[in-house]
Amino acid sequence: MRAPPKAERQLECFLEMLAAERGVARNTSEAYRRDLSDYFAHLSRSGAEPATAKLENLRDYLGALQHRGMTAATQARRLSALRQFHKFLYVDRHRADDPAASLEGPRRVKSAPGVLSAAEIERLLAAARGGVETENISPTERLRALRLLALLETLYATGLRVSELLSLPKLVARARDPFIAVKGKGGRERLAPLGAPAKKALVEYRAALEALRPALAASSYLFPADAEDGHLTRQAFARELKALAGAAGLPAAAVHPHALRHAFASHMLQNGADLRVVQELLGHADIATTEIYTHVLDERKKAMVRDLHPLGDEGRS
Repeated sequence: MRAPPKAERQLECFLEMLAAERGVARNTSEAYRRDLSDYFAHLSRSGAEPATAKLENLRDYLGALQHRGMTAATQARRLSALRQFHKFLYVDRHRADDPAASLEGPRRVKSAPGVLSAAEIERLLAAARGGVETENISPTERLRALRLLALLETLYATGLRVSELLSLPKLVARARDPFIAVKGKGGRERLAPLGAPAKKALVEYRAALEALRPALAASSYLFPADAEDGHLTRQAFARELKALAGAAGLPAAAVHPHALRHAFASHMLQNGADLRVVQELLGHADIATTEIYTHVLDERKKAMVRDLHPLGDEGRS
């Protein structure tokens, strides 16, 4: 069911505001469009529209989502879209009140992601180095192995999102500072750490690329795509990473690009980094997003009590 023209115009204005004022990505904008279009369709079935919807209409919509079997996470995302849209209508004077202001939704329980241990990361890196050092491989195969090692080292060193990693400019390979500038979500810039192992892997990969594929090396991207314009795709990287997991003896389902970002954050906290510092390094706008990793801090506290407190297990032995 198509939304009334007035609602469609309001939606377009809302999406334009998100792009202009918040710098949301195209994919995010399209997600808002889908969520709000579903909401508009629900309102239309009851003879309402965004400009006239009441609190009861919004509650009825959330109840319908639950009846449709949507997860608490999806319901929470839809609720966030409703709140932002109705706040926009109020602020821009499309209506005189905000019915979503007092709307409550399902509690979303954040769970800590499964995290690869430091030993498992080292197994992945060892397998990647082994691929580079394999004898009797073609120059093309060695170049691919060097690229995978550089991707892995850089991702674990920086904790970047995979989209940020793959869109890095080639100038990063020449960086002398221990940090590189990264443009993240919403156009926000931050610094990400780049250690010596990652720098070495990048330099070796780029040297091999320039020697074997000079035309490809001319691309502005650090990791150009093999046979077309643009950078390497996340799907191609994920496939190579899962194959590497098999070579390292790790379950492929547990090894994906985002798992390296999880490992970066968890291992930083485990080794004593401040939560606020990790938030900045990850590029999280809200520290609540970073707090999913605090299970590591809880485990560290337990270990400290066990090992250091006079009434802990060690103190009683």
